Amino acid sequence: MSTETPSIADFTSAEYYINRELSLLQFNSRVLEQAADSSNPLLERLKFLCIVSSNMDEFFEVRVAALKEQIKYDAPVTGPEGLTPHQAYSLISEQAHRLVDRQYLLFNDVLLPALADENIRFVRRTHWSEAQSAWIKNFFHRELEPVLTPIGLDPAHPFPRILNKSLNFIVELEGKDAFGRNSGTAVVQAPRSLPRVIRLPREVAEGENDFVFLSSILHAHVGELFTGMQVRGCYQFRVTRNSDLFVDEEEITNLRIALQGELPHRNYGDAVRLEVADNCSNEMADFLLEQFGLTHNDLYRVHGPVNLVRLMQVPDWVARPDLKFKPFTPGLVEELSKYSDIFLAIRKSDILLHHPYQSFTPVIDFIQQAAEDPQVLAIRQTVYRTSSDSALMQALITAAQSGKEVTVVVELLARFDEEANINWAKRLEDAGAHVVYGVVGHKTHAKMALVVRREENGIRRYVHLGTGNYHPRTARLYTDFGLLSCNDELAADVSEIFLQLTGLGKAGKLNHLWQSPFTLHPNLIKAIRQEADNARNGKKASIVAKMNSLLEPEIIRALYEASCAGVKIELIVRGLCALRPGIPGVSENIRVRSIVGRFLEHSRIFYFFSDGAERVYLSSADWMSRNFFRRIESCFPVLNLKLKKRVIREGLRACLRDKSQAWEMRSDGSYIKLKAGRSRHYSMQAALLEDLAAPSK
Repeated sequence: MSTETPSIADFTSAEYYINRELSLLQFNSRVLEQAADSSNPLLERLKFLCIVSSNMDEFFEVRVAALKEQIKYDAPVTGPEGLTPHQAYSLISEQAHRLVDRQYLLFNDVLLPALADENIRFVRRTHWSEAQSAWIKNFFHRELEPVLTPIGLDPAHPFPRILNKSLNFIVELEGKDAFGRNSGTAVVQAPRSLPRVIRLPREVAEGENDFVFLSSILHAHVGELFTGMQVRGCYQFRVTRNSDLFVDEEEITNLRIALQGELPHRNYGDAVRLEVADNCSNEMADFLLEQFGLTHNDLYRVHGPVNLVRLMQVPDWVARPDLKFKPFTPGLVEELSKYSDIFLAIRKSDILLHHPYQSFTPVIDFIQQAAEDPQVLAIRQTVYRTSSDSALMQALITAAQSGKEVTVVVELLARFDEEANINWAKRLEDAGAHVVYGVVGHKTHAKMALVVRREENGIRRYVHLGTGNYHPRTARLYTDFGLLSCNDELAADVSEIFLQLTGLGKAGKLNHLWQSPFTLHPNLIKAIRQEADNARNGKKASIVAKMNSLLEPEIIRALYEASCAGVKIELIVRGLCALRPGIPGVSENIRVRSIVGRFLEHSRIFYFFSDGAERVYLSSADWMSRNFFRRIESCFPVLNLKLKKRVIREGLRACLRDKSQAWEMRSDGSYIKLKAGRSRHYSMQAALLEDLAAPSK
């Protein structure tokens, strides 16, 4: 292979890039394969099926909605892959329809029969016994009928506003009503307060886990809502709408108040997808498409509930631990088990936490002890996503009420968490905390906490830096790293970033942290090119990077350049990847793999061999344009040698060794599931649970 490296401009050709939306559909296909994988516990497979539906909802609400806006305004291309919006939408529609068809085929032909074999039944109305029919009829009149409002369509009752992702029924009727009207069509909307799945009581059920769908009950009794008329057809439908909020940050004076006014409109954005029952008549489907301004490419006919996400609750209702992942207790790092005082433990040595294998409790303890410690003067923290009952937020409120200087940077524009964050911001302000909303035009996505404490030798600052959110529940579901440290230079960097977020002034020079939108992108480019230079000079050179998404074109071009120079590049990209690996003369030294398993791979780790120095960084940022240029992000080095080896071993090598839940990307953008072959079957997530979680009792 030639040692000459082409210029970066040679790698701008559209053929070297993959469309982001098509890549995202590929990821959802990999998640769907988890639902199909018989080695996973049965109820967990049902959860994976529901996760696909949830992911697809957001895909349409955000990505397809944005693409439709580009089509509306005749945008030239969607991205570096060179597709026009019309071309991209056509390919996306084709693949999305195939994915949904596979999903419902798996649901009906595989999962439902397998669940029935385990006496977990979803009883269709054609199979109701006489006793079940009587109980369901009584349930309809007692629980459902009082809250249902059928709407007959006529000039006085136009087609109603349909809430985003709500369950509705279009009903074909025959006959005249009490006023002599004969419109022939009505809509019944199911309030969100109604459960979508109902457990049959033991006295009428065949077993403990017999369920019926709300849609089945409404189908069976919808005629009772239209006295004296005959129901010719009743079909469930659901519309998905554009859910991006529009807030002109330059034209408002109070972001929180503006968002509070905008949130209700999210449920009534432009329609982007229509889901209907597969037996819906063509006439009714066309009528609904016309009402929502959609085309046949936007229509998805499904055999079963139009919203599978609501089945996510079922595994929690079923007491069958043999059909679920084995429960575990996150482990506690050895350093913290020696000391009850977390500040003393941090002074002894930096502490690395690997969630969910290791407990998130030390992070909560860090803030709670800071709130209660009379020696603590100030606490500063960023909040992007957190739970509605967050112990961390409550500790910050307690700290503010006790007179400590508490500053919280709350990101109000964290998509789909805006309302929760608004509520926390108000409670924090009421408690006396300083609440700021970051920087206009830049989401604050960095995960940082800073505690300022007065000690015998003067003021000392303690920090927590992480790759994941301050969210105790997702810390049990997502893989992330967190670092607790009182390193002076790291703490000074974190303090400087907080000053940028709360005050005014130019960005100061940082000791160790790389920060978006200033230094992260150029420093990554520099590190990649340094590996390329080392390779050209005959030195060993390698890059290993783990992230959720890889899309930013200049980073991709730098990786192509490094590959041509001979750098061995291993990329572990869970979701979106626009880079094409394995192209001769371009990316033949690059491998891309995706790990999809029990836990969502969320940590961002960047490794550079660096002529043997082995530099390792942890980050809140993916390699996307938004993370580099439109967000406040942090990327921090692991300075402690022992902890650096842990990150390499647990966060990178384990991923590269996995052949149980790993998928390898091919240059055409498709993925193949890796097979263990003759080698010992190795699952990274299972192995880390064994190594790091608390021993089973």
